[in-house]
Amino acid sequence: MDLNSKSVEEKIRQYRVFKSCSQSTLIGLCEVANHPMSQARLCALASGFSGGIGGTFDEGTCGALTGALIALGFLEDDEIKIKMDAKKLYDAFKKEYGSVQCSIISKNGEDKSPCVDCCVYAANEAIKLLKE
Repeated sequence: MDLNSKSVEEKIRQYRVFKSCSQSTLIGLCEVANHPMSQARLCALASGFSGGIGGTFDEGTCGALTGALIALGFLEDDEIKIKMDAKKLYDAFKKEYGSVQCSIISKNGEDKSPCVDCCVYAANEAIKLLKE
């Protein structure tokens, strides 16, 4: 699997115009990795994680992070590695943004300016872990 971070970033930026963070991150990673699931199914799978899980924003986990975590499960076969990588990704994301809560990062959805960068960051961290 050749996950080129520049290609993933381009996909994320393209999709984030009209898709959520969870959808954009998941689709960007899976399309570049040539995962066989259709874009429509990937969107449906990630849709419940939009806006901090179900649009709750307040206590929900950032969709960029959840999209990347779902992608780890699709693109890695070893369940033990997936769980370990999920923790590493969570910790790295929290360190970078100070939180994993959508409400804190996006000010309860009122400021979505950091969203694309969150998606790209989460995807790039996932790529690093998948290449280990």
